[in-house]
Amino acid sequence: MRKPGDWMQLPIDERILEVLNTSELILTPSVIAINIHKSREEVSRRLSELLKRGFVVKVQRGKYRVSEDGAAYLDGELDASELE
Repeated sequence: MRKPGDWMQLPIDERILEVLNTSELILTPSVIAINIHKSREEVSRRLSELLKRGFVVKVQRGKYRVSEDGAAYLDGELDASELE
């Protein structure tokens, strides 16, 4: 079972991580936004927070992938509230 932190915005943060995790690709905010039916701006804001918390990695300018911590959170192995 996943353990979200108070800093997380659900369900968007989990949807972003799920798309990055299932695709195993490096994606842009625009591509993620299309796949989760959110605006690019909203996805970009959440990616900044997920990056700050170590759940995603910026590979290049504007391109992201899920981190080991992000994958561990999705698997229920990491308590996001401990990162606050």
